Amino acid sequence: MKLLIVEDDVPLRDLVAEHLETAGYTLDAVGRADEALAALRLSQYDLLLLDLNLPDGSGEHLLTEARMLTRSELPIVIFTARDALNDRLSLLNAGADDFILKPFDLLELEARLRAVLRRPGRRRENRMTCGDLSFDVISRTADVSGRELTLSRREGALLEELLRACERTVVREALEERLYAFREPVTPNALEALVSRLRRRLQAAGGLVAIETIRGIGYRLISS
Repeated sequence: MKLLIVEDDVPLRDLVAEHLETAGYTLDAVGRADEALAALRLSQYDLLLLDLNLPDGSGEHLLTEARMLTRSELPIVIFTARDALNDRLSLLNAGADDFILKPFDLLELEARLRAVLRRPGRRRENRMTCGDLSFDVISRTADVSGRELTLSRREGALLEELLRACERTVVREALEERLYAFREPVTPNALEALVSRLRRRLQAAGGLVAIETIRGIGYRLISS
């Protein structure tokens, strides 16, 4: 899953980003409303984590803009120091899915994000399967015929994207956009190396699913 963090406090933003990356998420992190809108137009995210106090505009306005840009399909969680009941009700009525009060514990933040992502009626399923391969996008765990498959954070992200299109080709440009943050330098063979590592793990697991290379286009999962 890919998240967008909008927080102008750099130390806090870096702390949250580091924790969520360790938890298995791919993410972009920005500090301004205009940067957030540009990111939302360029990339597809699974959740927006938004601070209300931004140097170039209000978080409430960005919340409304994000809702319009994503046709209200993007879950949004708010960082806020405003604990008055009217403020909380206003955020929820404006379209926020949840909020967390500053200061907060990183484990609580992670738990709240997972709870929002688990809610029924979301655009995507939380557990995906292809053949005897299964992946839980919330717990970030995979198994082959019930046997746990140990994956790195990036391998899990790649598997998730391929599973969403089981038996269909995913073009390499779409994979790179979903797997790597804007700030990350991506070498020409980075995706090929990642696919090779995941392919070896699937082969070692002895399952029925394999990764097929569609030369010059991308990759797909196939089940025999």
